[in-house]
Amino acid sequence: MNPSNQPPDQNLPQYFYSPFQVPTYASQSNPNPNPNPNPNPNPNPNPSPASTSTPIPISSCTSTANPSSSGNPFFNTVSNQFLALSVPKKRRRGRPRSAATAVPHQNRLYHVPYFSNFAINAGNGPLPISSSSALSVKLNVENSDPSNAGYANPNISMQTIPDVSDEIIVINKEATAEALTALTAGFPADSLTDEEIDAGVVSVVGGIEQVNYILIRNHIISRWRENVSNWVTKEMFVDVIPPHCSGLLDSAYNYLVSHGYINFGVAPGIKEKIQSEPSKPNVIIIGAGLAGLAAARQLMTFGFKVTILEGRKRAGGRVYTKKMEGGNKTAAADLGGSVLTGTLGNPLGILARQLLYPLHKVRDKCPLYSLDGKPVDPDMDSKVETAFNRLLDKASRLRQLMGEVSQDVSLGAALETFRQVYGDAVNAEEMNLFNWHLANLEYANAGLLSKLSLAFWDQDDPYDMGGDHCFLPGGNGRLVQALAENVPILYEKTVHTIRYTADGVQVVSGGQVFEGDMVLCTVPLGVLKSGSIKFIPELPQRKLDGIKRLGFGLLNKVAMLFPHVFWETDLDTFGHLTDDPSHRGEFFLFYSYATVAGGPLLIALVAGEAAHKFETMPPTDAVTRVLQILKGIYEPQGINVPEPIQTVCTRWGSDPFSLGSYSNVAVGASGDDYDILAENVGDGRVFFAGEATTRRYPATMHGAFLSGLREAANMVHYTSIRASKKKVEMNPSKNTHSCAALLADLFREPDLEFGSFAVIFGRKNSDSKSMAILRVTFGGPRKRTHEGSKPDQQHSNKLLFQQLQSHFNQRQEFHVYTLLSRQQVLELREVRGGDEMRLNYLTENLGVKLVGRKGLGPTADSVIASIKAERGNRKSASTPMTLKSGTSKPKVATVKQKLIRKAKVIRSNNGPTPLDLGGGVKIVGNGTSSLPPTSQNVRVKIVGNGNGPTATHSPSLNVGPKAAGESTSSSAVVNVHVAGVHASLPSPSSIALSDEMSGEMQEQL
Repeated sequence: MNPSNQPPDQNLPQYFYSPFQVPTYASQSNPNPNPNPNPNPNPNPNPSPASTSTPIPISSCTSTANPSSSGNPFFNTVSNQFLALSVPKKRRRGRPRSAATAVPHQNRLYHVPYFSNFAINAGNGPLPISSSSALSVKLNVENSDPSNAGYANPNISMQTIPDVSDEIIVINKEATAEALTALTAGFPADSLTDEEIDAGVVSVVGGIEQVNYILIRNHIISRWRENVSNWVTKEMFVDVIPPHCSGLLDSAYNYLVSHGYINFGVAPGIKEKIQSEPSKPNVIIIGAGLAGLAAARQLMTFGFKVTILEGRKRAGGRVYTKKMEGGNKTAAADLGGSVLTGTLGNPLGILARQLLYPLHKVRDKCPLYSLDGKPVDPDMDSKVETAFNRLLDKASRLRQLMGEVSQDVSLGAALETFRQVYGDAVNAEEMNLFNWHLANLEYANAGLLSKLSLAFWDQDDPYDMGGDHCFLPGGNGRLVQALAENVPILYEKTVHTIRYTADGVQVVSGGQVFEGDMVLCTVPLGVLKSGSIKFIPELPQRKLDGIKRLGFGLLNKVAMLFPHVFWETDLDTFGHLTDDPSHRGEFFLFYSYATVAGGPLLIALVAGEAAHKFETMPPTDAVTRVLQILKGIYEPQGINVPEPIQTVCTRWGSDPFSLGSYSNVAVGASGDDYDILAENVGDGRVFFAGEATTRRYPATMHGAFLSGLREAANMVHYTSIRASKKKVEMNPSKNTHSCAALLADLFREPDLEFGSFAVIFGRKNSDSKSMAILRVTFGGPRKRTHEGSKPDQQHSNKLLFQQLQSHFNQRQEFHVYTLLSRQQVLELREVRGGDEMRLNYLTENLGVKLVGRKGLGPTADSVIASIKAERGNRKSASTPMTLKSGTSKPKVATVKQKLIRKAKVIRSNNGPTPLDLGGGVKIVGNGTSSLPPTSQNVRVKIVGNGNGPTATHSPSLNVGPKAAGESTSSSAVVNVHVAGVHASLPSPSSIALSDEMSGEMQEQL
């Protein structure tokens, strides 16, 4: 997110600048812009600058596909129509990458179209704005390298087309500049993001409507970037957007605001929008780090009631600025996150701009010193770095050749093998240098190279934010302080339990229980790995496996405040070599904060294996070792190294609220695991944010911040869904007969089937939030499945269930339905324990009501109609596929809690004699037919709701504890609506399906 043009402060030194200036570009210049990675999934990568790179020859490009734009063969090279951008390799936090190495395939340039006289391609061919024969360029990117989930290949196409300018709006003459600004926010130049498509921002993907939407979207973003301290309103654009595009203006504006692309931050104009009287549901946020604070401010702006529970005595989480002082000296030391890794598009830079904070560019100069304190020979330094980068390139090519096998190989093993084969770093000095670069790489990934995945260790490279690495003078705690202002935070609240049901959540801290509609968990991956927070019910196995696979590394620091600066003042970093490979990360890099901390402050870094050993090293020993290194460097130069006034040693691995530093892709993991960790559970009740939930920007402060904005948008989305469901339940379907006929036809070939559950859905829309129709079957022929309850598993409802099932079997098959999202269907399928446990999960965790075909609302009608239309088109090409039970699927979590159901079954009645099961149990028919008699004896009563007798049942228990410290047995209600008939079972009995039942059935309701 890159604010637009703003000149540097002339009163600042040349290495200070006001953040995020958008350059002005001429058509033949190379501006080296860099887009802002964003929290929304998007197949297009985000480039960043590399001045040493050279453009890919246009003729080498091949055609690719994009859901919202189509490719055309490129037949001519017009170099002055392109603005070249490059894709960098893995970030090098400690030291800038040398330009000596050759540019590998994943670091080559691709291009952004220059819109001087043409419009953006919308998918139906290029569309000019004002000329009768104009050039239009489109950018298509797909992830095509199997060894790198983020690697992108370019496709650029150009052609001459006729003028259709009268159909495209012209907002201003800055289409190119605005497209570049949108690019820094993570939007592709000529197409929609996946999330925009899922949100339905346009009625038809591709075409002139999409072109106009993109132009409007880009204009809104650019307008806000001109002054990020103001709240941009929709009315500001009414005069420049034609009336016939007012709907697109509404769509673009609402999308950008709700997803946090504009109008976010801490400026006075933004803060005044926070509602004093919340009108939306109550949200509990666990953790007051950057993710939690970002989400809290967004949700408060949207009208939600927010409470943050923070275990520490301070906000910020792993961003911690400590004030060090003594001897009339003070300094602000960043003991956690310290470097803004890239400035172009960085949302933290927008916060700095709103607060009028300048940033300090981390200068490129980084000398290395040998064991004897002498500077490393520059030629040798360059030689070893070139060899090191070459080995990384070879490792990249190796994983392509290995394919999926590379997922089980570590990066460290590959590098060491190549080093031995190619004889790089042969003498002791070169080997020490080589180990320094390995330590720097372990610092960048917060993980041991022996544990990093060869296949995916750098999967986030294409999304690396461009621009300089920077320090914030005074420390990043200044941003935390601004974000935490007026946000309700309860400190020293250690959360140990999260309960979630269909009705809401309960978060337990000590003896207190906090209740809310939703909860956002932003705790670090290390805490999730430890299992110190218990989720009830347990998290899905898919998420548990992702938590286990991802790596969580460690970085520690030693901060030292000295009486005066004795080191060079024209640098911000310098390094030190060691001859012990197991200690290569011990104090291998020093950060000079003298220019930004307010005092003479040095910070030594400890990475890799050394960081773990450092956890148990006495602080006095650590400081003594650091001083020995400094004295070895400076005393031979005649410079005295004084004793520090104050020192601080971090222990992030021992901190119970972090248990590590930041995430990485370990052997066996992939970028998909970041997406899995980001998935919500409990039908939009429990959400997750933090740097380990974003595959684009893991291990970064801006990644954590953006994930908070992402989840705020998701919470708003699920709140809207629940509100819509309530309206749908009040409006039963008006197309009962056509709906019944379609359902009977569609469920002859279900898309998914497991036990007594069958599902149909549209296959064109693969979004996990897209709707599906679930059918549950009672009665009919039984067939065994490979899954089921354990032999010793007991259910209190067993007898009643068997009796009811027997009655239904004597009649005919009995179907009930509900609407679910795809994600909910997959969660339901993963539940172990057979149909009984699935029904428990369906009703208690997802909170859905099962209805007959007449109870399905208009929303279901449209879903059924769309599925029918899609199948009609599909049958002409191929036979529909049916996924049966037993197909390959991920491992799932076992539902550990024994769930008890209470229900009553009521059928409309015109007076027939109720079926008496004995012991107070009655079943009443609906006036058309009645259940056959039985001699079974069950102590439950099931009565009618028409003109029949009054229902009686045993008292029911409320779900969940009522207050802090109060624990009661809970039982959920199974609600069933069939053809206007309501059914539920009272405690202690529960109704569930036998896991032996399945098969196709005809409805007679």
